[in-house]
Amino acid sequence: MIEGKEVAAADYVIVGAGSAGCVLANRLSATGAHDVAVLEYGGSDMGPFIQMPAALSYPMNMKRYDWGYQSEPEPHLGGRRLAAPRGKVLGGSSSINGLVYIRGNPKDFDAWEASGAEGWSGRHVQPYFRRLENVEGADPDIRGTAGPMRITRPDQAHPLDQAFMASAVEAGFSRTSDCNGRQQEGFGPMEQTIWNGRRWSTANAYLKPVLGRENLSVYRGLATRVLWEGDRAVGVEFLRGKTRQVIRARKEVILSSSVFNSAKLLMLSGIGAKSDLEALGIDVLRDRKGVGKNLQDHLEVYLQMRCTRPITLRKYMNPVSKGLAGAQWLLTKTGIGASNHFETAGFVRVNPDADYPDAQYHFLPAAIRYDGSQPESDHGFQAHIGPGRTTARGEVKLASADPAAPPFIRFNYMSRKADWESFRACVRLTREIFSQPALREFSAGEISPGLDCRSDEDIDAFVRREVESAYHPCGTCRMGRPDDPDAVVDSECRVIGVEGLRVVDSSVFPNITNGNINAPTMMVAEKAADHILGNKALDPDPAYG
Repeated sequence: MIEGKEVAAADYVIVGAGSAGCVLANRLSATGAHDVAVLEYGGSDMGPFIQMPAALSYPMNMKRYDWGYQSEPEPHLGGRRLAAPRGKVLGGSSSINGLVYIRGNPKDFDAWEASGAEGWSGRHVQPYFRRLENVEGADPDIRGTAGPMRITRPDQAHPLDQAFMASAVEAGFSRTSDCNGRQQEGFGPMEQTIWNGRRWSTANAYLKPVLGRENLSVYRGLATRVLWEGDRAVGVEFLRGKTRQVIRARKEVILSSSVFNSAKLLMLSGIGAKSDLEALGIDVLRDRKGVGKNLQDHLEVYLQMRCTRPITLRKYMNPVSKGLAGAQWLLTKTGIGASNHFETAGFVRVNPDADYPDAQYHFLPAAIRYDGSQPESDHGFQAHIGPGRTTARGEVKLASADPAAPPFIRFNYMSRKADWESFRACVRLTREIFSQPALREFSAGEISPGLDCRSDEDIDAFVRREVESAYHPCGTCRMGRPDDPDAVVDSECRVIGVEGLRVVDSSVFPNITNGNINAPTMMVAEKAADHILGNKALDPDPAYG
């Protein structure tokens, strides 16, 4: 039974205007043949804290823009609760993330296909990455040059970026001109979702340019459940303030609400582990134990060094300098505010048996945490380093049947012996790079973890105390074969066992990709749009992989 006032009807109802939802809104409405309704709980993204790239630490720590989720106490991290930010705003997490564009390794997607995601190998997804990209100065045979997503390649002009690159080479690593191209492995420029000095989110790239389409509408409200007629999804119920309203779907409902909220909505709508739903008094439509399982993420630690010269970003971190930088950016979209300052990437193998890179570097010419805190008054710089793959798996569950309640989130971080071994290798490798001649003139001693941290036990204690999420959660509605009891969606992102319902966002990843996940999330939406519309899939590229 459908309760609540029906305020609209559309062919496709998309829940979430985020990294995937904005892509779908554009592609599904493009021909004019279909009506599309987008439901988003968050508000406008027009504030400077979102649009200014250098202000990236602010929106992910603001209740206005972030759902504010945290993990449950993590048993292998001494009971610490780690932040799990997700965007609550137009553009979703693409509006509050670190503005880093990393495709992942082609072998990541080969592993997707091997796990049951048919048609999602490296060669199959390559054309969809190209379709979304607009990259200047890249190899047009493998990179896109005409897509909506503007991608900037930084010049790495800061002397500390240059020195870090040179030190990596001195330590025996290669350079790569494009870690999203033919060679991921090595050190090179970290591509940014920045255009003309401002954040280029999916809201800016995909949604706002087409808001004038008569067949596309955006509604605000908190989605509470999918509505059913038998086993077919026919709409979405949502709260607008305290008013219960309904958008009816003539063809499909598509959940693009994030790795946490898409799984949560499925469970609120009666799809999930039967015992869990019954315990909360939720009528069970389909008993699918995989909903909310398979949660994955990247962890990272910061190795911080004091700098011998006052050339780091710290010189801008005072009220006067911030004010001047903000004014320059507001007036011209240039200056220190126009970059995320993560301009150097590295992909390396810390496990000698790995057949492709299994750890990622971000370099920053400052010593500062994601929340904006600084360890001390000295100038410093840091490398973020963490393993790219883990077999640890967590879960998302309903904490209550109240749609407004945050979900239960536990990543089960560091639950595998191999994860501890990888982090020890990451710490020691970073120290080796930092000790090379090219960085020696800039180095005035280690801030964190400190030179007294040497043994395996010392490093483990540092990791347990200081490791942080890289904010790349995925996998809770895993894509797989329809006969796989742990899969939630099939290879066309259709929820298994029902009709008229799909999930399209990072929750469908079978395995986490090697790097930041915003790019593969957009790719998933691009490819899913063809499946939804019944279009022939783009031809696979045999050269990619």
